[in-house]
Amino acid sequence: MKPADVSISSASDDGFKASSVLSTLNEDGSRRWLTPRLSPGRFLHGRRIVAYLLIALFVTLPLVRLHGFPLVLLDIPARRFHIFGRTFYPTDTLLLAVLLVMVFLTIFWLTALFGRVWCGWACPQTVYMEFVFRPLERLFEGAPGRRAKGWLQTSGYGKILKLASYLLISFGLAHVFLAYFVSWDLLSQWVFGSPWKHPLGFFVVAFVTAAMMFNFGYFREQVCLVACPYGRFQSVMLDRHSIIVRYDRGRGEPRRGSTVALPILESGPKHGDCIDCHMCVTTCPTGIDIRNGLQMECIGCAQCIDACDAVMEKTHKPKGLIRYSSQAAMSGAKFKILRPRVVLYPAVLAALAGLFTIVLSGTSIADVTILRGPGQPFTALADGLVENNLRIKIINRTAAAADFTAEVQGVEGARIGDGSGKLRVDAGQIYAEPFPLFVPRGEIKHGKRDVFIIIRGPEQFERRIPFTALGPAGDHKQEEESEHKDGETREHERSDH
Repeated sequence: MKPADVSISSASDDGFKASSVLSTLNEDGSRRWLTPRLSPGRFLHGRRIVAYLLIALFVTLPLVRLHGFPLVLLDIPARRFHIFGRTFYPTDTLLLAVLLVMVFLTIFWLTALFGRVWCGWACPQTVYMEFVFRPLERLFEGAPGRRAKGWLQTSGYGKILKLASYLLISFGLAHVFLAYFVSWDLLSQWVFGSPWKHPLGFFVVAFVTAAMMFNFGYFREQVCLVACPYGRFQSVMLDRHSIIVRYDRGRGEPRRGSTVALPILESGPKHGDCIDCHMCVTTCPTGIDIRNGLQMECIGCAQCIDACDAVMEKTHKPKGLIRYSSQAAMSGAKFKILRPRVVLYPAVLAALAGLFTIVLSGTSIADVTILRGPGQPFTALADGLVENNLRIKIINRTAAAADFTAEVQGVEGARIGDGSGKLRVDAGQIYAEPFPLFVPRGEIKHGKRDVFIIIRGPEQFERRIPFTALGPAGDHKQEEESEHKDGETREHERSDH
């Protein structure tokens, strides 16, 4: 399989000679500001519906609760990740790793099938830039080619109102974004409380707001061209049969000059259907000319398709001069839906999904770990018991507080703490506290004794965990006699004094 003909150049014929590096750079290295023209059409209408649904989903996910937790909450300080009713902890490393690999493989698979459909249709950068911030820019400053038509645009207040609306929306987006990492209750305290009571929270909100403002107000499309590496990876993820936005060179060339009147075009010499109107260039949000082939800057938004289809209607030509197609189809070869990478990706995804389901089904309402406590390994007490330090760690995966009990089995007379062994763990919390384990000294042979720690909880939960209790080595009767003789010696010494 050969990769698609990806190029990083983006030359156009609209008076701008493209940089060999980025479409947003002029020849002298200065920033080329893009103000793409909006091209209504079927793809723009579909993308707008998808965008507003995604925005609603983005705002809803951290607010809607399932089993007592938000649908998505990545609580990094508490090391808990609540995802669609399931709670993941650092002990779920395998599950999180499999889930992350599945996400990347899904992106690779969709790219092999449909190119950069994620970038043009679902990426948050594209969704908010093209359907929130740029519409506001057109509202307050006028659409490209039709600027300075009203009082708002000519008075200078339009730009001020645009920046104010940008700041307000960035402030709201910052809070929604932080709601994925901070509980909504805590975030509400940050919003309505005094900044002096939570200076760190205030700083985080201010920083994220400023980052949003910088991104959508200044950096804009350069996120896709400079910061995001996905465009540079697409050449190795595509093949000749991937569906991407393409210009039909065989049908469009040689181009007809846009300075020629349309009625003359119909009776003039034979030319291609492209009239060189540059509508596909002026409407591109990254400023490229799709007629030069697939380029790194292309995000697959299909604005050039809508623009070209409108021109084809006016010139009474069939639509589709620019369309979603594959390199193989454009060259006249037969399109193949079944290719090695298209079959391999879903096969690996199915295997990982099965592994994820098996591991996930094996998780219970709680995770229990028994660790040896810090300090000396044991302490021989005067009442004939040997004390070992335990550290019982219980992760409560349920949405309600749960009561657990801990007891010892395998040794008569052994106990944990005062013998009750009652533990209460709040919902979604991690309980990790030290407990003393008492074992009769006579039960310890050769310096150790194997016991079982039994942890019981709600819903017939039970874990039987082996543990090795440590103690004095050697025969305990000889040790008792030696200690008795040492005591008598000390008594004699005190009487002599």
